Amino acid sequence: MKILVPVKRVIDYNVKVRVKPDGSGVDLANVKMSMNPFDEISVEEALRLKEAGKADEVIVVSIGPKQATETLRTGLAMGADRGILVQTDDSVEPLAVAKILKKVVEEEEPGLVIVGKQAIDDDCNQTGQMLAALLGWSQGTFASKVELGEGTVDVTREIDGGLQTVKLKMPAIVTTDLRLNEPRYASLPNIMKAKKKPIAEKTPADYGVDLTPRLTVIKTAEPEARQAGVKVASVGELIDKLKNEAGVL
Repeated sequence: MKILVPVKRVIDYNVKVRVKPDGSGVDLANVKMSMNPFDEISVEEALRLKEAGKADEVIVVSIGPKQATETLRTGLAMGADRGILVQTDDSVEPLAVAKILKKVVEEEEPGLVIVGKQAIDDDCNQTGQMLAALLGWSQGTFASKVELGEGTVDVTREIDGGLQTVKLKMPAIVTTDLRLNEPRYASLPNIMKAKKKPIAEKTPADYGVDLTPRLTVIKTAEPEARQAGVKVASVGELIDKLKNEAGVL
């Protein structure tokens, strides 16, 4: 069985994001980029399933500029077998990503697609669900535990009341949450080996997908600076400030 893992190139989570002076978006010039953290978790889970003998091949796919090759190499260095780059310099919205991934799935015929639940740049939590709808596949979202059975996959997810486990018929889409696993670090030998692993290059036109945006960003702005805290001498003073200054009581 093949497992397909989409990965996205985003600003590294350790980097402080800067907004462009004109408010048109986020400044990406000279900024460290890396794999979306939720996608790292997806790659790790796919590799663990392969190591357990539940899968034969792990394929990583990315949609973005030529530099996204570096993100694919990270996945290959972790242990994935090959990569696919759908190269475009245009901004790609979640629906277009899902349409491209649908074509890739139809071409590769994986038994399982493991997707990060969201990207940390735009925080869209849509691609996995849209892909499942387009394919007509079962879906399990926000997985904190994944267990493969005979033609099924059990997905445990955290809900307000505790834990919920859903049994999905395969093929299926699974989106990963933070507590699913701890991604491994790529060793130096594996980083060297990753340079020789194949990466196929495609374009959205190869799949006949229109990338025309359906959304318009009106403005991008930094959040307001947080005000400094104050110490209070008594409970009465605390209540007074919460009522008259903060307006929360």
